[in-house]
Amino acid sequence: MRKRAVGDTAGVAWRHLLLFLLFVGPFNCFASYSRATELFYSLNEGLPAGVLIGSLARDLRLPTAGGQHAASLQPPLSFTLASHGLGGQYVQLDNRSGELHTSAVEIDREALCVESSGATIFGESTAVSSSSSSPESCLLLLDVLVLPQEYFRLVKVKIAIRDVNDNAPRFPVPNIRLSVPENAPVNTRLAIEHPALDPDMGTNGVQTYRLRDNYGVFTLDVEENENGERTPYLIVMGALDRETQDEYVTVIVAEDGGTPPLMGSATLTIGISDINDNCPQFNDSQLNVTLYGNSSLGTHVATVHAVDMDLGSNAQITYSYSQKVPQPSRDLFHLNESTGAIILSTKVDGDTPRLHRLIILGNGPGCIPAVITVLVTIIKVMMRPPEVVPRFIANEVEGVVYLKELEPINTPIAFFTIKDPDEKYKVSCYLDGDGPFRLSPYKPYNNEYLLETTKPLDFETQQLYEISVVAWNSEGFHVKKVVKVQVLDDNDNSPVFSEQLIELSIEENNVPNAFLTKLHATDADSGERGQVSYFLGPDAPSYFALDKTTGVLTVSTQLDREEKEKYRYTVKAVDSGFPPRESIATVTITVLDKNDNSPRFINKDFSFFVPENFPGFGEIGVISVTDADAGQNGWVALSVLNGSDIFVIDTGKGVLRAKVSLDREQQSSYVLWIEAVDGGDPALSSTAKITILLLDINDNPPLVLFPQSNMSYLLVLPSTLPGSPITEVYAVDKDTGMNAVIAYSIIGRRGPRPESFRIDPKTGNITLEESLMQNDYGLYRLLVKVSDHGYPEPLHSTVMVNLFVNDTVSNESYIESLLRKEPDISVEEKQPQISIEPTHKKMESASCMPTLVALSIISLGSIALVTGMGIYICLRKEKKHHRADENLEVQIPLNGRINLHMLEKKPVEISNI
Repeated sequence: MRKRAVGDTAGVAWRHLLLFLLFVGPFNCFASYSRATELFYSLNEGLPAGVLIGSLARDLRLPTAGGQHAASLQPPLSFTLASHGLGGQYVQLDNRSGELHTSAVEIDREALCVESSGATIFGESTAVSSSSSSPESCLLLLDVLVLPQEYFRLVKVKIAIRDVNDNAPRFPVPNIRLSVPENAPVNTRLAIEHPALDPDMGTNGVQTYRLRDNYGVFTLDVEENENGERTPYLIVMGALDRETQDEYVTVIVAEDGGTPPLMGSATLTIGISDINDNCPQFNDSQLNVTLYGNSSLGTHVATVHAVDMDLGSNAQITYSYSQKVPQPSRDLFHLNESTGAIILSTKVDGDTPRLHRLIILGNGPGCIPAVITVLVTIIKVMMRPPEVVPRFIANEVEGVVYLKELEPINTPIAFFTIKDPDEKYKVSCYLDGDGPFRLSPYKPYNNEYLLETTKPLDFETQQLYEISVVAWNSEGFHVKKVVKVQVLDDNDNSPVFSEQLIELSIEENNVPNAFLTKLHATDADSGERGQVSYFLGPDAPSYFALDKTTGVLTVSTQLDREEKEKYRYTVKAVDSGFPPRESIATVTITVLDKNDNSPRFINKDFSFFVPENFPGFGEIGVISVTDADAGQNGWVALSVLNGSDIFVIDTGKGVLRAKVSLDREQQSSYVLWIEAVDGGDPALSSTAKITILLLDINDNPPLVLFPQSNMSYLLVLPSTLPGSPITEVYAVDKDTGMNAVIAYSIIGRRGPRPESFRIDPKTGNITLEESLMQNDYGLYRLLVKVSDHGYPEPLHSTVMVNLFVNDTVSNESYIESLLRKEPDISVEEKQPQISIEPTHKKMESASCMPTLVALSIISLGSIALVTGMGIYICLRKEKKHHRADENLEVQIPLNGRINLHMLEKKPVEISNI
């Protein structure tokens, strides 16, 4: 807390000092340095951080810490921004060297300086822009204080931001429409609104415009006003005719002057507006018409029709009689000025002229009328034709009868009354035309006929029938009454799928919302009754989607062939009739396999137990591996990554074999890595660890390491106490387990009293059983059998243990001569008994006296025993390198005579106390 207070006080004092220097300094003794200095720099916009803008110390010619006057700068120079306004974020000032660099905030000229005549102030730092296009039109102003007082000054730093071409021209709207009258003369200039905008300045701004397709009749020009703004103008270079082409669509491209240039574009639509440059025209110049004299009022005579290629009001046509048409003809025939229809307006009598020449004008605005002549010839009729009077039963509008499809047979349509106006002639009638209709007399009335259906109507087969009821009299005069029958549609058709079974396929791991197919069903009905909507059946999984309008079938999630390979569900097509009708189709989707699954071992670690000496290429075990993919992607090949010189694997069946017989004594276990590679492209793989443990077979007999020779002997002193260890037989077995459990037994004895010595079946220690007497002196020869507990046949070795009982060895040659003689030893076939499982031995009851005597003797002779064992160990080390050769000679066959001259060895003396 105390340090903070000191720091706060120092900061306040430093700010007060700056204010004091700013206001007092210019009027005191430092007046020679009080003038404000200006420095001007320029740099491009968009530069990265760390770019050197300028060195204030160098440009102000001030001494720095690294200069010649460094020693005299006490305190050193300090450069500080007078204010850290918004403008100061774009620069970094080194307080010691006065070097000014760009900061991590990138300078964007277009954002910093908007083109205007004013200035935007960022704190006490200012960014100024003007309407000129010079590099100085965008300035970043900074105030820098130089301290200490001897060098104090306020430096005005101006940094001009140079424009780079980092903006492409852009039209404010994507589509520009321009209208040109079709009679526009060549070189007509039309300004294009919405010119392209480019925030860059000078040559980096918009320079040129061009059309991507000018159709041979347009070009562009650019005009620049006093403010430097460029406006594109469309120039007409050829004749236009709206009736030939009423619209031109092209692309207008704006390009700036940067290096390389940047471009922007918009669609330009040039519409050709219509002018009245076409007049009405008739296709024919004359029309001949025949009219019967007995025609009734309102009878249609003819219709004239003229065509004007213009649009709107320019194409309006009115029809009128020429002044050359006499008034009686005008009164007899009425001309509709809008439609050009001519009808009989007054009754024809005997005084009516038989030929009328009607000259009709087609009038258009501002045009010379088109002319057509209609010649009407009136045929005089001596009798009146038969009359056909319809009385409609079905719905009829303006001579059209409307019947629903599927109406029952014999549906009545209308009654027809046939009569002769003069009542002089017999009149008959019949039905003319095709269709399921008949006209029959309606009895008991005369001249009454009924028109009815003969079978149901089908809208999908035929929608409109035109039939005629024809009446004729006995004079052969015919009258025809035309009846039109319009069949109304009914919802009698169900939608029909193009395929009832839609079979699809898609690769697994598809993208979400993947397209499957577009269903298509048609409905022969019309209108809403024929509009088909599509729906998924209730058995469709939820992740399938069907657009009800378009019939597009998609799947919203990724499919996994290994999870499900086949999909089968129904889809429905339903029309919009009432009641609606529907049909069903079946969709089957097969998910195609992709190699997206690596081979998979049933276990990551396999262990196999194999007896040693297993025959070469015998089956060690089966490596089970699966691949969830199908086809070639699911084919798996196995290989051994290590140990391939010993092991081989059947790539098809996964059977692991050894090329050679395996010996546990050489190597008890093997660790292999098996690789499984599938048949995909690219292939996927996985590995598994295989441990092969060799089970021991009793193929090694015990190897006797001590005694080293059948010819060696030990001196046993007569004073040796009973129970004392004399020597040991030491053997090892390379096998393991029960095959390596060794038992020792004496199977042959020779000597003065051979039963005086016994051997421990477990340890091989030979001890003295009874006290030696005077008569017991001499050479004892013990044939020791070393046997393992192998199954099914235990193996064994034999060794001869020679003990010489005497006080001293005075004549070694005599002893050696005795050893060379073949002993006559009877072999005892007695199997040693060894308890393999640990057992607790019961202490035999004995008297305390022998125990105390034995303990006393042992404690007195401990020093001598340790000394003897040391000598024994040294002797064994000296002869260690001879053991391999000697071990070959320790096995003595049990049957037959014993050869004691196998090796000559020097006697080994071991004294036992």
